[in-house]
Amino acid sequence: MTPNILILGAGFAALTAARELRRRLPSASITLVAPKAEFVYLPSLIWIPSRLREGSDLVLPLAPFLKHYRLDFLAARATGLADGGRTVLTDQGELKNDALVIATGGRFLKKLPGLEHALTLCEGVASSEAIRDRIAGMVGGRIAFGFGGNPKEPAAMRGGPMFELLFGVDTLLRRQRRREEFELVFFNPAAQPGMRLGEKAVTGLLSEMAQRRIDTHLGHKLLSFSEKGVDTEGGHVNADLILFMPGLTGPEWAENSDLPLSPGGFILSDEYCRVPSTERVFVAGDAGSFPGPEWLPKQAHMAELQAKAAAQNLQLALQGQLPIATPRPELICIVDTLDAGMMVYRDPKRSWLLPSSRLFHWAKRAFEQHYLRAFRE
Repeated sequence: MTPNILILGAGFAALTAARELRRRLPSASITLVAPKAEFVYLPSLIWIPSRLREGSDLVLPLAPFLKHYRLDFLAARATGLADGGRTVLTDQGELKNDALVIATGGRFLKKLPGLEHALTLCEGVASSEAIRDRIAGMVGGRIAFGFGGNPKEPAAMRGGPMFELLFGVDTLLRRQRRREEFELVFFNPAAQPGMRLGEKAVTGLLSEMAQRRIDTHLGHKLLSFSEKGVDTEGGHVNADLILFMPGLTGPEWAENSDLPLSPGGFILSDEYCRVPSTERVFVAGDAGSFPGPEWLPKQAHMAELQAKAAAQNLQLALQGQLPIATPRPELICIVDTLDAGMMVYRDPKRSWLLPSSRLFHWAKRAFEQHYLRAFRE
């Protein structure tokens, strides 16, 4: 029989799983389920405030991708699971499947009081454009940048883009010859923010802040936000504009799925990207909680590695075989500064930082265009 495979999501993990499954199972029926048939290239949201990118550059219709890989698409939102994963509940009805890949991503924790006073870069194009417009409309003042975590799952954070936004805004204001009218401050509840990147990276990032005359407020628990700034256990951080990335948790619909969840609210996965206590249900990307080192990143590169392993093991499961593929724990990150970038790499054996270079900025731009080419042809 022709297997009927569902993939929930339309981000990095979902699209990688779709490509890999089509390569491995040429005759399978593969359906992508997501609210919209579009892909948002989130890593380049950092360039919208400087107008290096417009929102329209980063939101791409999936029609060419779907046609090329012979994928069906259903515009729907997952609301839960039934029958051990063989039925996906959506706002458009029930969907049966022979195998399932969950790649719907995570969501931001919104528990801190007053969070409505902050703008969050990775919430999408609209939020990035709001940051751009707010900064453009300021004649001076104090801008506070920070990110938080998930107390029940420390690795569930997205700090890299905030470092990039911080340095990018500093570079932008210098280009505009407005930097002297602004104070920039970086706040974080950790005394050494960015430790997932490695000690060398933390030292490099803090050194970069010092060189750019960026103030820091570190090592104090966050309490609340207001129109006047950020309150922490270590005092008040004055700010005319707050740019903040909350910690992550799992998708809301997972709470209605009977799937095993981690303490932080993510869908549990074993080393093969399988969801325990289910058959032929796999998870990849920010929706999942995976075994591995404490620094295991929530980033596109890791999501793709997980999706490839999930696809291979799904194929084996359909053939009645045991899984063999495990995603390699690996962190690759270019911390962009708008005109240069620092290269960070980490795996279970190594951790290193290459100093700031214009080459890395252009490498990041080149990779963006290479990746997006598949959606434009």
